[in-house]
Amino acid sequence: MAVCARLCGVGPSRGCRRRQQRRGPAETAAADSEPDTDPEEERIEASAAVLAGVGGGLCAGPSPPPPRCSLLELPPELLVEIFASLPGTDLPSLAQVCTKFRRILHTDTIWRRRCREEYGVCENLRKLEITGVSCRDVYAKRINPRVKSGRFVKILPDYEHMAYRDVYTCLLHRYRHILGLWQPDIGPYGGLLNVVVDGLFIIGWMYLPPHDPHVDDPMRFKPLFRIHLMERKAATVECMYGHKGPHHGHIQIVKKDEFSTKCNQTDHHRMSGGRQEEFRTWLREEWGRTLEDIFHEHMQELILMKFIYTSQYDNCLTYRRIYLPPSHPDDLIKPGLFKGTYGSHGLEIVMLSFHGRRARGTKITGDPNIPAGQQTVEIDLRHRIQLPDLENQRNFNELSRIVLEVRERVRQEQQEGGHEAGEGRGRQGPRESQPSPAQPRAEAPSKGPDGTPGEDGGEPGDAVAVAEQPAQCGQGQPFVLPVGVSSRNEDYPRTCRMCFYGTGLIAGHGFTSPERTPGVFILFDEDRFGFVWLELKSFSLYSRVQATFRNADAPSPQAFDEMLKNIQSLTS
Repeated sequence: MAVCARLCGVGPSRGCRRRQQRRGPAETAAADSEPDTDPEEERIEASAAVLAGVGGGLCAGPSPPPPRCSLLELPPELLVEIFASLPGTDLPSLAQVCTKFRRILHTDTIWRRRCREEYGVCENLRKLEITGVSCRDVYAKRINPRVKSGRFVKILPDYEHMAYRDVYTCLLHRYRHILGLWQPDIGPYGGLLNVVVDGLFIIGWMYLPPHDPHVDDPMRFKPLFRIHLMERKAATVECMYGHKGPHHGHIQIVKKDEFSTKCNQTDHHRMSGGRQEEFRTWLREEWGRTLEDIFHEHMQELILMKFIYTSQYDNCLTYRRIYLPPSHPDDLIKPGLFKGTYGSHGLEIVMLSFHGRRARGTKITGDPNIPAGQQTVEIDLRHRIQLPDLENQRNFNELSRIVLEVRERVRQEQQEGGHEAGEGRGRQGPRESQPSPAQPRAEAPSKGPDGTPGEDGGEPGDAVAVAEQPAQCGQGQPFVLPVGVSSRNEDYPRTCRMCFYGTGLIAGHGFTSPERTPGVFILFDEDRFGFVWLELKSFSLYSRVQATFRNADAPSPQAFDEMLKNIQSLTS
């Protein structure tokens, strides 16, 4: 403590400059003659003397002590640079040290840098109107392009008299816990909400799949709420639902990893034409078509059911945090979010994650049959499937025979106890002991379509021989769907890298009588895969969500596994 006191120029140390300045010459000499009993200080001075002697060669006598400097004596511009490099959460404590520090911490440059480095805020509060990147443009391009310019005067904050310190403390830091990915509790339908710092706003964007069946199109998104500073010291929450512009809302952080939103002016959600106009508008936005364009009667019923159900949640919603799956170099492909086709239910969002020798697809958005949070597909990476030649691929019975043979082999392994030992639950075991899916090894043999030993059965040399084939080396092999298998998207890839045995979850309406049925997982490339549902004679095509999400990484693999259990238990 004595060393720190001398460095800062405060405290009872004999080297305190301020105390020496107040003393007379006699008092100063007497103070200098007093012995210094601080052992830590003596050790530091002794070390400095040794180093000085080594560097000075034959120089006789002790070297002079280094000059002592106090932080208080540093110029203000240097203190500003030092304070700006500290985390924003440490600055309030620093302001309590002394009056000088507190005065310097009112410098807006410090807080502007913290806003930029911690939250990515790049806008300049003083030059928004001067540089042409005006508040109107920020609002119009990011929030609601339908709002006419004449209304901006009433809804935009006054940035001219606002400070970055207020932006940091009253907006960014206060609502930092809601940044990231969330799943709204909308019954079986779920959803994907991304809360981000967008300019000088915190905005909750609802991500929507592209219109069915264009699975390769980019995601659509619309704002549900926004938070910003309308006044100097108060953050304002506004609901963005409806077509009448922003209106008053409320956000409550219920508990860790959960918050809720509430609209206080639900009349802004209603349209002059009543529920019929609201339904037609919702149908154009959700499906990109009118009801007259949908000829399938069952599909019309599903669409109407979804509109009635989801419209009940337009005034209050609860959100639960979700994480992106952790990745590992041994993973078959990079895990993440994918858009998939689900028949009459349209496109849905699925999260692909890897757990040892298994991969799982968990629904982020769902439907009345398989709700959000459920595990829609599971892939057994120990059992590769070798597809027949192109002509035999068109034969559905031939594909069924191959898959059912693998299923029988999996059941035998489960009965023999090999299933539990080979699954490698989660990522708790060493990954080095698990074979990489992209490089199949001899301990995971199988049988080929002609019944001869292959990857999942036979001798080790057979697995190596299969791995040398073009399809197994990642060069791709021709692929075509069997005759009779329906697909929402006929523009699927005609070559694939490899195939694995998997199971898909099917159920009746209301998630009744759920069961896992056999299927085939087809890997096309790094961003696309498919799944053939044998019992349904249906094919689902999945395409990666090409978006970057901040504040969405799981703190640990265990936290991600716990998150999967939580969202699944809500709809079980």
